Amino acid sequence: MAAGITLDQFEAPLPLLPGHSSRGRLEQVLRAGEFAVTAELNPPDSADPNDVFDRGAVFDGWVDGINATDGSGANCHMSSVSICALLTRVGYSPIMQISCRDHNRIAIQGNVLGAAAMGVNNILCLTGDGVQAGDQPEAKPVFDLDCMSLLNTIRQMRDQSVLLSGRKLTTPPKVFLGAA
Repeated sequence: MAAGITLDQFEAPLPLLPGHSSRGRLEQVLRAGEFAVTAELNPPDSADPNDVFDRGAVFDGWVDGINATDGSGANCHMSSVSICALLTRVGYSPIMQISCRDHNRIAIQGNVLGAAAMGVNNILCLTGDGVQAGDQPEAKPVFDLDCMSLLNTIRQMRDQSVLLSGRKLTTPPKVFLGAA
């Protein structure tokens, strides 16, 4: 945990309000018609959680959500799901970005379930930059889904409690969705 940050400094999760799909601050601010501020966290090239906590602390009191990028610029960094899990642990409201470039539908659905189980309330669906844009152009792109099919997949999981395979979920992810 970042120096000076303790779990008791943060409030319990927000209530699930009628008509909302998550318990997240970002959705509550937007649905109230208020101006929302988000910021993008520069993901570390590190396995040290303190690198995430220190970067997140810069946004204390300034933002309604912190975007955790998913291999931005087609470069390897700490994963979005890991950054979100760490930020959620200390009370931040992260926005997990999912890039279709690097994950197939099985991995994506598993990451959505895992992130939701760890308290991640916000997901931003992205197609992703091509691998040729990054520092490892020989990597194999996946693109099993595109941005819109990813958005529909997660919405189906959330609203119908079902995976793409048709298998029922016992508990759907309560997430607020966006796409770019």
